[in-house]
Amino acid sequence: MDIKSTSRVVERVRHELKIRNVTVSAIRQTGTNMLSIAFKGEALSDFVSLSFDDHVKFIFPDAAGEQIRRDYTPTQYDPQQCELTLEFALHAEGAATDWARRAKVGMEAVIAGPRGSMIIPPDYDWHLLVGDLSALPAITRRLKELPAGTRAIAVVEIAHMGDLRQFDSVAQVDIKWVSNGNELLSAVRALELPAGEGYAWGGGEAVVMKQLREVLLNEKQHPKEAMRISAYWKHGASDFHEKLD
Repeated sequence: MDIKSTSRVVERVRHELKIRNVTVSAIRQTGTNMLSIAFKGEALSDFVSLSFDDHVKFIFPDAAGEQIRRDYTPTQYDPQQCELTLEFALHAEGAATDWARRAKVGMEAVIAGPRGSMIIPPDYDWHLLVGDLSALPAITRRLKELPAGTRAIAVVEIAHMGDLRQFDSVAQVDIKWVSNGNELLSAVRALELPAGEGYAWGGGEAVVMKQLREVLLNEKQHPKEAMRISAYWKHGASDFHEKLD
């Protein structure tokens, strides 16, 4: 079978890298293992994030005073309030999880970036979004930004039912919740992808995302240029982010 092609073009935009000093302005639990933290500061007055796939560097001190850097998706930006919201996945352990759990309004932090945006046209015939808890902020933002009439399919892995959420979206969305990586891959294999041109996006654990890429590229014959799969994290590694496609 010939691999399908796509006529649409993904636009890549570069941004000037800026280091921004901010303070925590609000904290909200969005799931059993998810925490939404808003940051304010005049340094955010010219903040730009053009894609749900963007990521900023969140820079903070750990308990020993060492500087730590982690990648996060900008989930919401209010230019009038100079306020940016990030969502933190609360793992069993880790410096970022420790910081998020002890975060208080008024605490200082530093946010850098994003360095660029990869703008995926919203007018694809359909969109496939696949990921685990670490990708939930990006999936949430994408579904919120897709226009009415757009078809989207989401396969999301969560280990705890308390992380289920209702998505704010005017798109036509089909959601499949799974509990582990094997179920995620099986769910994608079982999908009958819609007709027309679609874009496939994935984010999550490195081994699972590598297998997802193979499923989409080789089993589903999905065009490589209409796909972006990223390893957001890897078992046993810290500060890990790798683009697989």
